[in-house]
Amino acid sequence: MNVIRAIQLYVDKMIADAGPGMKMLMMDRETISVVSMAFAQSEMLQKDVFLFERLDSARSNERLKYLKCIVFIRPTRDNVLRLQRELRSPKYGSYYIYFSNIIPRTDIKSLAESDESESVQDVKEVYADYLPVNPNLFSLHIPTCLQALSWNPEALERATQGLVSVLLSFKFRPAIRYRSGSTAAQTLAKKVHETINKETALFSFRPPEDGAAPPLLLILDRRDDPITPLLNQWTYQAMVHELLTISKQRVDLSGVSGVPKDLKEVVLSTEQDEFYANNLYANFGEIATTIKVLMDEFQKKAHDQRKIESIADMKNFVETYPQFRKMSGTVTKHLVLISELSVQVGRQQLFEVSELEQEIACRADHSTQLQRVKRLVSEGKISLDNALRLVLLYAMRYERHANCDTSGLLKLLQDRGGRAHIAPRMLEYISTVARQELFNTVKITDAVKLTRNLIKELKGVENVYAQHECVLKGTLEEIVKGRPLDAQYPIMGNEVPFRRPPAEVIVFIVGGATYEEALAVHRYNQEGYRIVLGGTTIHNSESFIEEVLAATAGVPFKHSRSLQQFHQPPAGTA
Repeated sequence: MNVIRAIQLYVDKMIADAGPGMKMLMMDRETISVVSMAFAQSEMLQKDVFLFERLDSARSNERLKYLKCIVFIRPTRDNVLRLQRELRSPKYGSYYIYFSNIIPRTDIKSLAESDESESVQDVKEVYADYLPVNPNLFSLHIPTCLQALSWNPEALERATQGLVSVLLSFKFRPAIRYRSGSTAAQTLAKKVHETINKETALFSFRPPEDGAAPPLLLILDRRDDPITPLLNQWTYQAMVHELLTISKQRVDLSGVSGVPKDLKEVVLSTEQDEFYANNLYANFGEIATTIKVLMDEFQKKAHDQRKIESIADMKNFVETYPQFRKMSGTVTKHLVLISELSVQVGRQQLFEVSELEQEIACRADHSTQLQRVKRLVSEGKISLDNALRLVLLYAMRYERHANCDTSGLLKLLQDRGGRAHIAPRMLEYISTVARQELFNTVKITDAVKLTRNLIKELKGVENVYAQHECVLKGTLEEIVKGRPLDAQYPIMGNEVPFRRPPAEVIVFIVGGATYEEALAVHRYNQEGYRIVLGGTTIHNSESFIEEVLAATAGVPFKHSRSLQQFHQPPAGTA
């Protein structure tokens, strides 16, 4: 189960079907991202694809009849209309049309009527309607999916199409489960279930043999775990996304001082960058050590005696030896990234901030934590964004505590010019399930969970910056151990629940997944399980806060009436 490989196989098939000769690839705004996240441009050139165009942008009218045109677009009404215009006055010798999802037969008929010159050689569906982020992680790039805590209709439609595409690309007809109590998860589960039943011919895959359980599609809700996206991260990919932001595998470094011109924007792809693939889940300290080992090896070859002990020393070394840069290739790029992460960690005092975040997320110690949050927020040494996150974590953990002082903390934050109005919104966003289970505010009657919590407390923690475990980790544990799921995760439709654990699992989080959750999935896959994670988007703390604001717009304040003075943003802010 590898989402990048699934996309690559589809693209390879498209190119192979067009036969030998020079080809061009025509895409739309979304499919161009799908292809670029699976292949480098140089790889496409090796496949005789020499030209790339967007169907939905201005193009020249030059006739290029010697080129074969591979069209790879989403099956939207606008795209069909644009393609009809193209076929009425074709620029290229022949057209091979591939839609990234199910296309209505009426649209196929419209295209056939527009193809008066009979340029179209083939029309097919390929199920590549999602962004492959890591081998075990996909995104639908829907930045915000809820409005007034219910599905935005366009986002629901897009999420349904994306999930159906993932299922078809793996040839799965799954059992579908959703988080009990989540209307958003249930609604999406129902839409996917209806599509599968409607498209029975497409989903007529051979059932599992020997009475094995079918694959599982599990739909979860971000509102059940609003803690994970707010925490600072210390593994490489997650840290880059939190501090620098990864957008469709690209990181913008143009605002970083002293960055070489050719590194103003860098690409982070597990397919095109071996160092990145090997160190995706390595922690901050391990990455610096790995780069230092590579430099030590080069030093021996160059007979250089200088000591390299810090990240700054590494940077100076690269500037002195441009040939190391050539030899190491992508390592230089990662050194620039690590250097900037190191600067940010120091500037934002992230060790202290992260330790307190983890403490609030993992254990109750109201008096001590309140004083520490007060000190950090009021002193002004940490950024407003980090101050806000500490206050949000405190507000959620101690919402029902007798001495809760969220109001006092928000006043301190507001006095510094912070976005205090986000806290009441977060308290409206968090689900009932999260209120009950995240901080163990209700008595745990499940013996398994109670035992697990006790073991966790007794074991102690090796790393104070990685104490927190995302809710997904516990959920996956329930699944792979074959524990009963019906109460928390009802099955959609009339299917009889299997008692054996499924061999393949696709988890989809409405409201966005995180790289911390991708790490949890990766660890299970290392043990031999087959799990893929997807989300409406991939969040860092800033994008998650934007999601919360969009999802709670227009929602009446029920849980945060005591914070009335902070309900509205100050004039001139969002």
